[in-house]
Amino acid sequence: MENLALIDSFSEFKDDKLIDRVTLMAILEDVFRNALKKKYGEDDNFDIIVNPDKGDLEIWRNRVVVADGEVEDPNQEISLEEARQIEPDFEVGEDVSEEVKLIDLGRRAILALRQNLISKIHEHDNSNIYKHFKDLEGEIYTAEVHHIRHRAIILLDDEGNEIVLPKDRQIPSDFFRKGENVKGVIESVELKGNKPNIVLSRTAPVFLEKLFEQEIPEVFDGLITIKKVVRVPGEKAKVAVDSYDDRIDPVGACVGMKGSRIHSIVRELGNENIDVINYTNNDQLFITRSLSPAKITSIKIDEENKRAEVMLKPEEVSKAIGRGGHNIRLAGQLTGYEIDVFREGVEEDVELSEFSDEIEDWVIKEFAKIGLDTAKSILEQDVSDLIKRTDLEEETIREVFNVLREEFEE
Repeated sequence: MENLALIDSFSEFKDDKLIDRVTLMAILEDVFRNALKKKYGEDDNFDIIVNPDKGDLEIWRNRVVVADGEVEDPNQEISLEEARQIEPDFEVGEDVSEEVKLIDLGRRAILALRQNLISKIHEHDNSNIYKHFKDLEGEIYTAEVHHIRHRAIILLDDEGNEIVLPKDRQIPSDFFRKGENVKGVIESVELKGNKPNIVLSRTAPVFLEKLFEQEIPEVFDGLITIKKVVRVPGEKAKVAVDSYDDRIDPVGACVGMKGSRIHSIVRELGNENIDVINYTNNDQLFITRSLSPAKITSIKIDEENKRAEVMLKPEEVSKAIGRGGHNIRLAGQLTGYEIDVFREGVEEDVELSEFSDEIEDWVIKEFAKIGLDTAKSILEQDVSDLIKRTDLEEETIREVFNVLREEFEE
């Protein structure tokens, strides 16, 4: 062939593992047909024979012989005189096939051909990558840290595919160095332009679910079913599990002896506290279990409005609410109920928010973080214990006590 650069283009791509021979031939033919349309206006009367293995191709133009001086469409018709220069025995009305040399297309067209070919190959690659990762959505994937940016970490897998781990999909305690392997779940795959945008997540509930499948054989085999997962990434999670086999204790199987089975999952999630709970269709029992480690005295359920009033002993309230309110919030998400906590034996009490004109809002919020949201719940506490459990100074705590005692103590 006259154009070595174009032949080099074939050899560049013919061994590409992502492209089979038939697909490559189709791409090459499409590229050449576009070039022929630009030069001749149409390509219907051209035959293109591609041999990507040898880096070779042939283009043949088919025209009908017409009498000299009667050529109306030079692309579809050829004069008798010109046809006989190809074969001396041609007659009017016969078909003539003539090879089109690449050089005839012009230097600019050949350069454009090569550029178009590269573009089509990349487009095909991106389409294959998109389809591959689209099928992996919701599955665990591991890739290596390539570049660390302020708002995201850029990862590369073994095939050199770029995967993004945004800052808000990272566990707060996550810290990765370049070259380190990162495990997460493929959360979304979208095409931006022609390039696939692959997003990895370590905060999605499905990541925890997939870690259970990966680490616990009974979950992988389907003997134990994960009914629902809720989590505050890096802090706390609740996982409801069930089994159709009465001989299996789903919670015990997931946790293992002294937490041996769940330990690797906890470590992967930055020491996230994981509560594994036996699932049940009995809402009252499910809510009771979900508020663990708190022990409930009684519970009143409003199924229509999906609300539950839970009665606990005063010392159990902070356990039910949990640090930062995580326990009660996750229990609500897991069960689908809005849970209200009440202290047993407290006949008369006042919400701490009622004292907002005397106690600053940030101080009220600090008490709420440890489950103390009423006047009596605070007065029942020891000052030294509150100093340890909150970020409040002793002086501030004693001022609050004085305000509350004026209301409740004679």
